[in-house]
Amino acid sequence: MPESVYYPGKKQPKTLLLGVYAPYNTTDNIDAYFQEFLNLSTSNGLSTDFTLFVKIRTIDPTYFITKGKLEQVADFCKQNNIEHVVISEQLSPQQERNLGDYLNSTILDRTSLILEIFEKAAQSAEGKIQVQMARLQYAKTRLAGHGIHYGQQTGARGQRSGFGETAKEKERRHIENTIVKLKRQLERITTTRHTQRKKRLNANIPLLCLIGYTNAGKSTILNILTKSAVLAEDKLFATLDTTTRSLFIEGENIGLLSDTVGFIQQLPHHLIKAFKSTLDELQYAHLLLHVIDISDVNWESHIKVVHDILTELGIEKDMLYIFNKADLAENIDTLVNRLALYQPHVIISAHSKEKIAPLPEFLFLWKKSLQA
Repeated sequence: MPESVYYPGKKQPKTLLLGVYAPYNTTDNIDAYFQEFLNLSTSNGLSTDFTLFVKIRTIDPTYFITKGKLEQVADFCKQNNIEHVVISEQLSPQQERNLGDYLNSTILDRTSLILEIFEKAAQSAEGKIQVQMARLQYAKTRLAGHGIHYGQQTGARGQRSGFGETAKEKERRHIENTIVKLKRQLERITTTRHTQRKKRLNANIPLLCLIGYTNAGKSTILNILTKSAVLAEDKLFATLDTTTRSLFIEGENIGLLSDTVGFIQQLPHHLIKAFKSTLDELQYAHLLLHVIDISDVNWESHIKVVHDILTELGIEKDMLYIFNKADLAENIDTLVNRLALYQPHVIISAHSKEKIAPLPEFLFLWKKSLQA
């Protein structure tokens, strides 16, 4: 596990990135898990003034972090005048409030961190609506315990309606009404997509969907295969909105190729639910192109994360495993037996025209097999 590290940077506000090795975390490489947390924070533009990593054996229902480690974190915050703590794990509303009070700092948990990244990454109207819905659902769970003023009533005595609603009830009603409006907007967009899908199905145009862990290289592959210019950055969740392009190989129309939002471990359930209308497109795919960053030491865990989310969505489709970034992988020859467990598969490097060749070759033959 990494030691705590100090990074010179901005003085205000002083931010602590707190990585917690929790007992439910079964990742094979905890250092890589913490590095992913740091990358999430960087993707969100957060200051990396201070980092601290701790291991806990049980989950404290009140503070999440157990007493001994909590005192260690509190001392660290006090000594370094920490004002903002970003924690690598998901917290309950009660844990978030109690932890903030104990550390005398504002708290950003894993869910809030990912939501903020999604808010910045969403470009399309649909993406923005889905993120806003997820944000509101999350905010609704955080209403309880926001101070005594939330229990005060906003109505007046003597009216037939009684004492009136509390500020908390009023805020909850506002959130629920806003969610209803957003759902209606999303339904209109979904109806348009349904019409487009029906035309495609009637025309027997195959659909291939790129899926995978975030930052595996899906957008880069889409760009190369379809000669597009979709944003492809080396950061988590650089692409949030679904992009679809026509795919031609050797002059033949293979079908439509869609990029999708990347997955990540411990992706909050309501985020998956919010993006269900977009991910439903996977139900109509003829082939899923599962892109894996083979240079990441946790690549097998990433495959499992994607499989688990597909299962949660009830999606079971033919799949091609695309082991990408082979040029960055160490001793890839030693992985042959492990890669053989995932069939069919190709090994590529999306940044090289020659090394990506196995992928279009496979897709060309796949299209021929459909026509046979």
